[in-house]
Amino acid sequence: MDGQTTSLEAIIENNLTGRDLQEFNRIYYGRRDHNELKVKESSIAAAKDADFEIAAYAFPAKREHTRPPRIVKVGVIQHSIAAPTDRPVNEQKNAILAKVKRIIDVAGQEGVNILCFQELWNMPFAFCTREKQPWCEFAESAEEGPTTRFLRELAIKYAMVIVSSILERDENHADILWNTTVVISDTGNVIGKHRKNHIPRVGDFNESNYYMEGNTGHPVFATRYGKIAVNVCFGRHHVLNWMMFGLNGAEIVFNPSATVAGEAGSEYMWNIEARNAAITNCYFTAAINRVGYEEFPNEFTSADGKPAHKDLGLFYGSSYFCGPDGVRCPGLSRTKDGLLIAEMDLNMNRQIRDRRCYYMTQRLDMYADSLRRVLDLDYKPQVVHESEK
Repeated sequence: MDGQTTSLEAIIENNLTGRDLQEFNRIYYGRRDHNELKVKESSIAAAKDADFEIAAYAFPAKREHTRPPRIVKVGVIQHSIAAPTDRPVNEQKNAILAKVKRIIDVAGQEGVNILCFQELWNMPFAFCTREKQPWCEFAESAEEGPTTRFLRELAIKYAMVIVSSILERDENHADILWNTTVVISDTGNVIGKHRKNHIPRVGDFNESNYYMEGNTGHPVFATRYGKIAVNVCFGRHHVLNWMMFGLNGAEIVFNPSATVAGEAGSEYMWNIEARNAAITNCYFTAAINRVGYEEFPNEFTSADGKPAHKDLGLFYGSSYFCGPDGVRCPGLSRTKDGLLIAEMDLNMNRQIRDRRCYYMTQRLDMYADSLRRVLDLDYKPQVVHESEK
């Protein structure tokens, strides 16, 4: 990935120092000091050996008189694929599992309690090709498939909740496919799963060739470490999707994604959307994106009049966390595998809700009535014209 900008943070740090840098941090990130946490020397060595970035930041809350701190360590992993896409399916999948296990092991030794991967992390993002074979062969059972079995052992070993986005083969319903996130408990049991609510139909990202909108609603999973939810990729563009997870009690909402830079991409929106969701819903968010270029054996077009091509463009990483107060940490690299860790005090969620009163003032009754009328076949928008008396 020669010639690619490594990160926004690198640009800033290479050009700002002293008070200018502090002021940029205050205005852009929300605090002058990133509250960077020290990681173990062994973790730094392991990351160097396996060629991935590692960073950790704290999101503390104010001390309370009636509740003890609710500290949880949360990790996200971004990574590139590990074998060429013309190799056999099992070889590709096993190469990714082996690669990512090294990162999971570091997360485990750092004491991470909840770990989330990028969207469809155990395979290339092949849905742009619109080809059924061999990509449908990556699909597996959410409850008993090889990826879930692999992660169960690690969840038990590290007492870690693992959030795993996979291509699901629904064996109980005619073998159809879903874009599904499996939530594995620190006991190794599958707590449940959530299927992607919003399916893009934008150029290369016309995923309805493989799966359709999910049927699991907006579940929140009560784990040992807190209540979590998963807003899969394209759902980040839908405000009500974020809202419903909050109304159902989520304290942390993950956004595992696969999104690219360039003309058709959404990189300029990436730093905003999960942050906006954290602010308006008063919960923590984690935005996770994959890394690198993924080239496929056959060319495909994007319905944009441009020549056929074999890759989507750069998956730009840049994974980050944001707190309910809108304060965010620096993102991971645009070009490199990485493990990002946040030490959160979940008490901050209620503290921010008490301060800003968004839930108290949101007027769900008014919106529910307005939305009901919008769905009427004879709906007329509420527009007032100057000529009307």
